[in-house]
Amino acid sequence: MTQPRFHGIYPMLYALFGADGGLDRGAHQAQVEACVAAGVHGLAVGGLASECNKLTVGERRDLAAWTLEAVAGRVPVSVTVSDNTIGGQIEAVRHAADAGAAWAVLQPPPVKSASEAALIEFFGAVADAAPIPIGIQNAPEYIGIGLSNAGLIELNRRHPNVAVLKAEGPVMTIARLAEDAGGAFAMFNGRNGIELLDSLRNGCAGMIPGVETCDVQSRIYDLHRAGDDAAADAAFREILPLLHFLMSTVDHLLCYGKRLAARRIGLGAVHDRGPATAPHPAGLRTLEHWSSGLGRLGT
Repeated sequence: MTQPRFHGIYPMLYALFGADGGLDRGAHQAQVEACVAAGVHGLAVGGLASECNKLTVGERRDLAAWTLEAVAGRVPVSVTVSDNTIGGQIEAVRHAADAGAAWAVLQPPPVKSASEAALIEFFGAVADAAPIPIGIQNAPEYIGIGLSNAGLIELNRRHPNVAVLKAEGPVMTIARLAEDAGGAFAMFNGRNGIELLDSLRNGCAGMIPGVETCDVQSRIYDLHRAGDDAAADAAFREILPLLHFLMSTVDHLLCYGKRLAARRIGLGAVHDRGPATAPHPAGLRTLEHWSSGLGRLGT
């Protein structure tokens, strides 16, 4: 089988804030450098783990531009777009493309009562105006709205530029979607990689996890791709308890995953932008227990 154009481990970058409450460009650049040095296959920015719901339009654009400038073409970058209008998403996709993004991922507008036909029309209008390939984040568990398998396939039929899916879900959901789609999409799962290998074995081209274990997940992906299943399984077992602890909710991941990422990158204190989950001593102890074997990211 031909390897999809986009594949591998694309960690979703965190939004890192300074003590003044604004985005910390220096910390963000350090995060990018650590991920690239860790052997990732691409980078993602602008999604839920980037706290897109807490950023202004200008901050979302800045985060994408800073990422692409720091990467400087070394790995492909996927930019997630969360604007709530067709015009806003088209503008965001074009901004990302002009800055050098390889592909963009569209989040649905937060209208839970929207019909499938309306979502197909919305996404299709953006895709038709996009100069780069388009992906859809289909994550109803986290966003509260999404498309059925039939709806996603119809969207691709009408708008072939919709060629990637961030289809977040358990492995059986992924397997059924892969079977139904018949190769129409390069599929990525998220959920911080808790079903990394099962997803890869059932139709996914890659994963979009958090930053904090992107080195280990990239190594697991490379082992899997090389056919060394025993080594891939063994490495995955090492981090699975940590992944399960981190991925209980997105807010939990933002609290503890970001702190682990900052520790592994060598950054200082993590400054949250509220409202945010505050770290609890029991949570910090659990994090330390399951991550104690992880050293500096990218070394």
